[in-house]
Amino acid sequence: MTDQHPVTPPSELLQEWYDNTKTDYFTDMICAAQWGADQELVACGNYLKQCAAWEEEDVIELYNYRRPGPPPASLKEQALMALEDGNTVSGASLTSNEVDIIRRALEQLDD
Repeated sequence: MTDQHPVTPPSELLQEWYDNTKTDYFTDMICAAQWGADQELVACGNYLKQCAAWEEEDVIELYNYRRPGPPPASLKEQALMALEDGNTVSGASLTSNEVDIIRRALEQLDD
């Protein structure tokens, strides 16, 4: 295909999806739809930077709004991450936010 539409996945990517899913046609469709939507979002962001004089930070905010990350971690996961971030070296300390997260997690435990 020489005149490929800009949101048509490259043949290598199509082959990768096929190899990873083999018989799961719906997974292939989901991957293709997500890829096409991501390409369109990037193109819109590039357009806004060029024609509407948007700053890079504005475009990143748009990307983050339209493609939010995974759901927030549970309180238990947040508390464990806070403990890991606190390091284990002598004299290490936790921030007040980390202490608050750990406190709320402990308060949810049954006695």
